[in-house]
Amino acid sequence: MGNTEYRINFKVEGGDPVLVTGLSNESALDIAKRAGVVIDAPCGGNGTCGKCRIKLLSGDVSGEKSAHITDEDTAEGWRLACSIKPASDLELFLPAAAQAFQSRIRVTDFSGSREKAAFDAMRATLKELGFDGDHGLEKVALELSEPTLEDAMADRERVEKAIFDKLLTAHVAFSLQSLRRLPQTLRDTWNVICVLRRERDGSELTVLDVLPASKDCPLYGLAIDIGTTTVSMLLVNLETGEPVTAASGGNAQIRYGADVINRIIESTKPGGIQRLRNAIVNECLAPLIRRLCIGAGIEPEQIYRAAIAGNTTMTHLVMGVPGEFIRLEPYIPAFFKTNELSALSLGLPINPDAGVLLAPSVGSYVGGDITAGVFASMIYDKDTMSLFVDLGTNGELVFGGKEFLMSCACSAGPAFEGGEISCGMRATNGAVEACTIDKDTMEPKLSIIGEAGEKPAGLCGSGLIDIIGELFRCGVINAKGKFSAEGKRIVKDDYGGHGYIVAFAEDSADGKDIVLSESDIDNFIRAKGAIFSAIRTMLAIVDMPQEAIDDVYVAGGIGSGIDIEHAILIGMFPNLPTEKYHYIGNTSLSGAYGMLVSAKAAHQVSICADAMTYLELSSHPSYMDEFVAACFLPHTDASLFAPQ
Repeated sequence: MGNTEYRINFKVEGGDPVLVTGLSNESALDIAKRAGVVIDAPCGGNGTCGKCRIKLLSGDVSGEKSAHITDEDTAEGWRLACSIKPASDLELFLPAAAQAFQSRIRVTDFSGSREKAAFDAMRATLKELGFDGDHGLEKVALELSEPTLEDAMADRERVEKAIFDKLLTAHVAFSLQSLRRLPQTLRDTWNVICVLRRERDGSELTVLDVLPASKDCPLYGLAIDIGTTTVSMLLVNLETGEPVTAASGGNAQIRYGADVINRIIESTKPGGIQRLRNAIVNECLAPLIRRLCIGAGIEPEQIYRAAIAGNTTMTHLVMGVPGEFIRLEPYIPAFFKTNELSALSLGLPINPDAGVLLAPSVGSYVGGDITAGVFASMIYDKDTMSLFVDLGTNGELVFGGKEFLMSCACSAGPAFEGGEISCGMRATNGAVEACTIDKDTMEPKLSIIGEAGEKPAGLCGSGLIDIIGELFRCGVINAKGKFSAEGKRIVKDDYGGHGYIVAFAEDSADGKDIVLSESDIDNFIRAKGAIFSAIRTMLAIVDMPQEAIDDVYVAGGIGSGIDIEHAILIGMFPNLPTEKYHYIGNTSLSGAYGMLVSAKAAHQVSICADAMTYLELSSHPSYMDEFVAACFLPHTDASLFAPQ
């Protein structure tokens, strides 16, 4: 039987409807992806996360009922987009929550005291090292004589001669963009400013732009952190090193899956690489760049340099390079390092001849975001032993100091971003980000992201850590994460397990109970167990106890909201004095900033990458034993978490 075409009308809450043709063998999620309609699907559409909820307004669908949709919700028309296929023309309602990750996700805010302090420290470090301002860009003002019949020198050669006379540089090249601007600019005025880039050993110059001398034309650059979940961007005045403005948003690739594995799988499908590249470049980076330029009142062509830090998969996908072998043993990426690229080749809407640096990767799952972070944290230059932990969609760790640096990535899964948690969500408005529980009454006190009076909609990573830590501290759950107490907030689920009502229906954003189930707790315990077992494995390899760790630097997506005492209590972090823990902000972006403003800093990031030994945990014989031991609260070895 052949496939039948149907008209699918996606009615997007708060947006314009999208009418598209879908086939009877396509899921509603796949149809939405093809149409550019964003539906949050952390599991990539395999039906396990239950997040891609849409409402069937009219029409018939085929597909099995999902366990994530109750009978009551089914009667109201709610379905999972990944589990239904059209059997007629359809009208589907898409709630705003399905796109919240892209429009409302909370990311690095440089106005915040801790983030600003971390960024100011990065700038101070660059100056201390002498890594400030050697980005290779400069401007030169020229007063040119007008051509005549007797002086018929071509425009390019006229400018080249003037540069030589002023800078005594014999080798001058011109970018295509500058040549296209040159004739009209000179006819408007013969007093111009040339934007120059010094190449290689400094003896060769490339003219990137020719502008009227009367025009205020600071040199701008972009520092970019491409995370699996979020993208952050900083516009910088390269002449002063000062940040001008920042922007951030959700990574539009997320509709193809919350983790890199699902995205790699998507990239292997016909047209997959281009779809993923379009999602990050056209739907994410380009709008953010436009927002920055409008906010700063500049033209995109005034951005002459960019630096990007991202994990290994993200750097492959932004370049359109196949990354399928990253996930296949022996886990080999196409590259660790690249030469400087042009903005034009990457499709970035800035000056087409702007040089773009990518922070080098170390392994298949330890990327440029970590090498940039190691540089920003300065642990590579410390005599003491440091542990660097980057928490986000993936968990990456680096241990060491001047003598050695060991790195690894652990498969913590998407739990820290709210994935595979029935009431989980990313750090958007309505997410519970912190919690305390009264030991006698089991009543919670919640801290909610958003405006005052915001009702809770679910739990983000830091909220999960707090609530699970509090339930364990109060004796409501045992070491296996099973409920061992009774009360009005303890309920049974449909599968014989129990759950804790974080917020009753009348107090929640959607009018339904927010319940943390034993299954959710089990998923989270595995995620925290992956982090701690990775730390233990690295320490075992170098034959050091956890007391050898002098400092722990916590960076990344959920790092700013973590309560360290709760993280230790549940066995996620080593049992060390809390004063040894330091939150250091978005070090991927800070490191990218360093690379942007300083060629020396960019070189040092490359040296950091070369210095790191990459440990593939899956091939280490003791890792699985460590992981199993860590899948309890806090651990099977109670001595590791005994009071100090």
